[in-house]
Amino acid sequence: MKPIGDNRLFYAMNYLILSIVSLTCLYPLINILAISLSGNESVLSGKVYLWPIDLTLTSYKTILEGTTVLQAFQNSVIITVVGVLICMVFTLLAAYPLSRKELYGRKPFTLAIVFTMLFTGGLIPNYLLIKSLGLIDSYFALWLPSAISVYNMLIMKSYLENLPQEIEDSARIDGAGEWTYIWRIVLPLSAPMLATIALFYTVGLWNTFANVLIYINDPVKYNLSVLVQHMISSQSLIQEFSLNLEEVNKVTPEGVKAAGVIVLILPLLIVYPFIQKYFVKGAMIGAIKG
Repeated sequence: MKPIGDNRLFYAMNYLILSIVSLTCLYPLINILAISLSGNESVLSGKVYLWPIDLTLTSYKTILEGTTVLQAFQNSVIITVVGVLICMVFTLLAAYPLSRKELYGRKPFTLAIVFTMLFTGGLIPNYLLIKSLGLIDSYFALWLPSAISVYNMLIMKSYLENLPQEIEDSARIDGAGEWTYIWRIVLPLSAPMLATIALFYTVGLWNTFANVLIYINDPVKYNLSVLVQHMISSQSLIQEFSLNLEEVNKVTPEGVKAAGVIVLILPLLIVYPFIQKYFVKGAMIGAIKG
């Protein structure tokens, strides 16, 4: 919208405020990236702010060679990819029937599901349930309890309810069954919404932390979030790495910690631009009930 008359001041103030807010959000990320790429002396002297000083990749070399970051990265990918597939399938299988007006009792079913957003069993009952199912030290302890997010299911349900009835009627006339209609009609038309919900699940599974600490006892199965948290909280970080004296003098705990944070968030930064175009459209359409 082109600003007219008195609106120009309003738009100018909006742009100014949003620019300041954006910079305050970007500064910590840029600062961490600069620290991870800066030399030892520059980091220790506090000279690093927005750009690297004495550019070096020693911190990244340290975590790649001295930690299990590659194994943790692989674990995070497995947790996220398989988890997103499970979540999307189960969410669709819950949302689609509840979006059908001919489903008998769909309102009580919906209310029962929404009830779980307000009241849960709690940490100890959940742990006892997972233990009784024999899922301790298994990634299924992470996947199954979070297979359906009620919030995401409601977005998907609302979106599916607003698909034109004429499209389904045409598909039925052409002889499409229920699964054919879902696979060839519903899923292609729901691409923006599906991409948005997949992004929500991806971020949640990639950053999962507490559940890994609770249900996973084997350090070999830890994901990046737990490994990076260990690196940040460690008081003897450099001593834990198998480095020679020359390498120790080239790195600082701050630089290694910053490199670990960048490794953790980099995959999401790479993936987000590819589905960003679907994000606003999918969230808005799924949130509007016509």
